[in-house]
Amino acid sequence: MFNLFWIFFKLGLFTFGGGYAMIPQIKEIIVDKKGWLTNDEMLEIIAVAESTPGPIAINMATYIGYKQKKILGSIMATLGVVLPSLIIIFIISLFLDAFMENKYVQYAFVGIKCCVAYLILKAGLSMIIKEKKTVFSIIIFSIIFILMILFDLFSIQFSSIYLILIGGIIGIIYFSIKKVITKENEQ
Repeated sequence: MFNLFWIFFKLGLFTFGGGYAMIPQIKEIIVDKKGWLTNDEMLEIIAVAESTPGPIAINMATYIGYKQKKILGSIMATLGVVLPSLIIIFIISLFLDAFMENKYVQYAFVGIKCCVAYLILKAGLSMIIKEKKTVFSIIIFSIIFILMILFDLFSIQFSSIYLILIGGIIGIIYFSIKKVITKENEQ
């Protein structure tokens, strides 16, 4: 149980940039090293964690903890990922003005932003590479990708939550129809 807490505590302590930046580290530890999840399970957790309320890292920690040790595991993993940020933010809040005016802190944040952008890109590419490529998944990905670019280019305010919901609804419809067709072909 402490191992679960400690893994997520270290993730929370040493990963800058939020939950998306944690995804590659979570995958490396939970899937590759520990073998607690498969790549497909990890992709499903990311999809659920992204589409449910709350920070993605906390949602992922809670789910992974629950999968390992049920309720107590989810509590330990969630506490592990949250405590470092809570402690650090509390300490920073005591010295915030002086902290943010320090030129070395400003320089560090420039470097950290670059690393975070890379980690998020790496996580996205890793998920795309490992995803089963079907005609359906390629079409959905292409449509969503094009829509997101168009929304950014034309400054259209459209929540990514709606894109996730639309993708989920299309997936339900597609696989429901596919299931009906498969049953009809079997008979």
